[in-house]
Amino acid sequence: MSGIKKYSGLVVSTVAVLLLAAWPIINGKDITREVVFTMLLSVALASSLNILLGFAGYVSFGHVVFFGLGGYVGFYLMAVHNWSLWLAMLTGGISSGILAFLLGKAILRLRGGYFALATIGVNEAIRAFINNFEPFGGPVGLSLNFAVYKNYGGAREALWMSFYVLTALTLLVVIVSYLVRTSKFGLGLLAIREDEDAAEVMGVKAPDAKTWAYVLSAVFPGILGVLFFFKNGNIEPAPAFRLHLSIEMIVMVMLGGQGTVFGPILGGAGYQRLRGFLLTNSLFKDIQLAVAGLLLLIIVLFIPAGIVGWLRHRFPKLRRVLQ
Repeated sequence: MSGIKKYSGLVVSTVAVLLLAAWPIINGKDITREVVFTMLLSVALASSLNILLGFAGYVSFGHVVFFGLGGYVGFYLMAVHNWSLWLAMLTGGISSGILAFLLGKAILRLRGGYFALATIGVNEAIRAFINNFEPFGGPVGLSLNFAVYKNYGGAREALWMSFYVLTALTLLVVIVSYLVRTSKFGLGLLAIREDEDAAEVMGVKAPDAKTWAYVLSAVFPGILGVLFFFKNGNIEPAPAFRLHLSIEMIVMVMLGGQGTVFGPILGGAGYQRLRGFLLTNSLFKDIQLAVAGLLLLIIVLFIPAGIVGWLRHRFPKLRRVLQ
């Protein structure tokens, strides 16, 4: 019983993901699967960013660069060299992790707005490079031969397979997020978030901790990028390096509650439902990003701890399960 209480936060988070994933399986409709696919992708991306933003306190406005770079590397290997999806995903994640490691050594010396601006510059620089890199198709991008999907049971079966794989990856990101938060490494990141100088005085090796948090938060978007573009069948620079996706990831983390495990789940799924409503509403479809910006402003001003933080403050008994 004590073991269940100890891991109650992880149990609640994983059950929430499983319930969300069960919706299209029970429903059986393709449209429901696509809606939930987007929600799970948002949860996974928000949870990965939360390792850097929520735990270490570093705001990355260019985190989509890892999604795009990993997606491109993996997609190129599948489209040109006929690699399997599994090896391509692994390579995409490793590529993003290597980029994060190299960048971390350079730009994590910056703090606050300087770091945020640097991440935007990195994203735009790599997008421009990919846009002119002929092996990756330049501005036209790359497309998969339809015959590739025969290796996965056909196009429709590949869509469902992608959904199941995304569910497993989302669960993995959530579990890793929980393990980081409850580890000595995670405590060091939280100390850096509160006061980096004081954390170093207390023995935390801030440069190393920040770098590895950056790497860990980058690997999963790289893997997810490969899966996402495999499902779509093509990849282009503009969709792969959408700057507004980074902004939406920040909104999702802060909406649910930065620095918590359950927060990105709530924020990612909730924001995507809101976004879906805005996109299908004739009045709001053209101002969805303005609404996202307004939402971020409201969160910062009135509920900086996010929905999970508000619930934990309002109902203290929920503190154990909403971690």
